[in-house]
Amino acid sequence: MKKRSVTIEDVARVANVSRQTVSRVLNRLPSVSADAKARVEEAIAELGYVPNLAARRMGGAKSFLIMAINDRARTIENWAAGRGNDWVDQMLYGGMMACEERGYHMLFELVDTEPALAAGQMQRILTSLQPDGFILTQPHSENPKLAEQLKERGRPFVRIGLPNPDIPAVSVHMDEAGAARAAVEHLIDFGHRDIALLAGNKQYAGSIARREGYAEAMAEAGHEQRIEEGDFSYDKAAEIAAHWFDGDDGPSAIIAENDEMAFAVLREAGRRGIKVPEQLSLLSFEDTPGVRFSVPPLTAIRQPTAKMIGKACDLLMDRAEGKDAEEDVHVLPFELIIRETTGPAPK
Repeated sequence: MKKRSVTIEDVARVANVSRQTVSRVLNRLPSVSADAKARVEEAIAELGYVPNLAARRMGGAKSFLIMAINDRARTIENWAAGRGNDWVDQMLYGGMMACEERGYHMLFELVDTEPALAAGQMQRILTSLQPDGFILTQPHSENPKLAEQLKERGRPFVRIGLPNPDIPAVSVHMDEAGAARAAVEHLIDFGHRDIALLAGNKQYAGSIARREGYAEAMAEAGHEQRIEEGDFSYDKAAEIAAHWFDGDDGPSAIIAENDEMAFAVLREAGRRGIKVPEQLSLLSFEDTPGVRFSVPPLTAIRQPTAKMIGKACDLLMDRAEGKDAEEDVHVLPFELIIRETTGPAPK
């Protein structure tokens, strides 16, 4: 005989409360005493009750869904090439854990960066799923048309990126310019003067801020700047690194804006017998898990990706539960993790 599913009425009976009280606890609504809330939560655990999402959605305005929007082309390119995508992994980790803790679910969609395509894809998402809120990652967080589309539909959203006066919205980010300055200063402390920046892509406001931080630190030290755009691409970074190494004036230190480009630099240096860090220092942004297993392990700026997405989810869940954000800009700290790819400048 098939075992009967546990219902909300079963929970109410065991907790000795009304069905409405159980519903209010599940939906995190006010006006439930601490004692009743504790009894309901104990009954849920005892019975192994799993709330039905569809029923919860019919019982109120909330969908209990948070939607994260990511760059379609770049994500699929990395997956198709077999390189994976550690940034997406960290994004999902931070968001899913935050949502699970509060009874929500996180969804993930890939949207094109081309404005007309992005608007159509977003319209389909809004119509079919109707999440409680959206997380716009870069470069979508810099698209005012997407922001306007969400506002017109009355859907809250949080931008992952620096504040943008053209898109008034809650934003979560790290101090990108400060992180770039810290990277330059770390290398200058080792005596490096010719420090190159292997930049990402100007579509990303964070990449622009890193260039500005790099430029400021180099100017303050009286050193010339050397910036090449690697588009966050392994192959493009390999081409640039090969050009530098095969010339007569290669840099003594390189800052790569993501780990993938840093791995390309390591490969090209190894092919030419360039020792790291004895002949070349290398520092990366992101600090995804693979950097600890590179040879040698990479010095890196640790970007708090999981924490940023988790914070964005919390802000959207608060909004869905009627709580307004106390502030519009949330800056999370970065860390400089020193490993074995940075050292004294060659003499």
